[in-house]
Amino acid sequence: MLRVLVVPAENDAQARPDGAASGAGRSNFPVLHDGNGRYLRAKLDVLAMAYANQDAWYGRPDLMLAGNPFVQGTPAGAAGTAWIEGFAHAGLYGLMPVSTSVHAYGGVSAVGSWSYGRELFSDRTRSHLDIEDAYLGLVGGRSTQAGDRLAWTVSVGRQRFMLGDGFLIANTATNGRDRAALQSNPRWASDMTAAVRLSYNDLRIEAFHLDPDELPSIDTHTRIQGVNVEGRAGPELNWGVSLLRVPKSRYAYYTPNNSLRREGLRVADIRMRWQPAPVGHDGPYLAAEVAQQTNTDFAMRAHAWTVEGGYSLASATWSPTISYRYAHLSGDDPATSRFERWDPLLSGGNGETWVQGINHFKVFQNSNLSTHRVQARLRPGARIELVPQLWLFRADSTNNLGGNPALSMLSNRELGSEANLTIRYIASRRVMLQGHVAATFAHSAVEDALDMSSGRWLSAMLFTRIAL
Repeated sequence: MLRVLVVPAENDAQARPDGAASGAGRSNFPVLHDGNGRYLRAKLDVLAMAYANQDAWYGRPDLMLAGNPFVQGTPAGAAGTAWIEGFAHAGLYGLMPVSTSVHAYGGVSAVGSWSYGRELFSDRTRSHLDIEDAYLGLVGGRSTQAGDRLAWTVSVGRQRFMLGDGFLIANTATNGRDRAALQSNPRWASDMTAAVRLSYNDLRIEAFHLDPDELPSIDTHTRIQGVNVEGRAGPELNWGVSLLRVPKSRYAYYTPNNSLRREGLRVADIRMRWQPAPVGHDGPYLAAEVAQQTNTDFAMRAHAWTVEGGYSLASATWSPTISYRYAHLSGDDPATSRFERWDPLLSGGNGETWVQGINHFKVFQNSNLSTHRVQARLRPGARIELVPQLWLFRADSTNNLGGNPALSMLSNRELGSEANLTIRYIASRRVMLQGHVAATFAHSAVEDALDMSSGRWLSAMLFTRIAL
């Protein structure tokens, strides 16, 4: 995405253009042109990743992947397996004046991805090339003499969209299978996003229509529409309210007769974050989010809520931030006439937002789930960050229809635990290295369902990313 701060200057029309395509030399790349209110830059993002598993799917891919449409060939399973994958994302993004207070902007890009080896769903070598971003927009605004700022944008096309920290909407495109690059997730742009945003100082209002970019073979034709309002109550408290609806979808919830569909879903969400100390200073923070789902076509009442508290010791050695988060996403109670299983929609992001457990997230995704997470952020050096996590996973209901078919009915609610460590090294402004190790342990509900006395899943990953 292109983010540009436009600051009109006197006699701007006489300014000498800058940029690699304007005679300023290659040192200005990826900026190609910058001058007279016009801006054009190139994008090149390249990633190469190596990934390994020991006893993936707790060594039972025959049960855990039965009927899974992502499976092609022989997936990872018992013993050790490994693969390599990567992608290249290249494009052009620009901005130009339409009038003294309005600019047009847009972007177009493509992603090429590949996979080689035995990954979680396949041992087939694959590659794929397709359009990623393709959008146009208008942006404008003004400032008053009192210092108030009004800004607006309108955009339409293939582009990435995220709501809040990704609790409801983050993964607007599907990766893996024929598109390859399962774990590096190069694709984020939806098939179509239309969005209107208006901001006045710290208040922001946006309305959007979203058509996710799903794999053709499993396209649910889901459309999501919504209104989101975000603001600040003083310097310490951020808040947000979202209302979503699904006017169209072929997705059916898994029930004994599969008669309930996502179409007609309504979601109401409220969130807040309180952080009295500025970033980089010692102090606590508290974040919370609560949401409810109903449906216009049948009796549904699903709920989810999360609370996180932490403390930053920025002045201490390694500048640690320690936090605890509890998240609850309801499951369905078959004893009631209502449907109560939480629909995760497009929840996700990364392992520090709503990918809950590096390995466990692949077993039990964000529905019918209660999780405890203890996390630390440590900075042993200016360019190094360590993020260790400890997780405990429990089901909300022993009825897990709609989850992994091998875990449809649970003997109890004890799902598993995980310990993982993520390491990031910022080599330069354009080069980053990241890796993780994770150990995930099945608890009694999963062991009973898979008919095993104990289950363990180990994984390790390392990638390098170069972004211009």
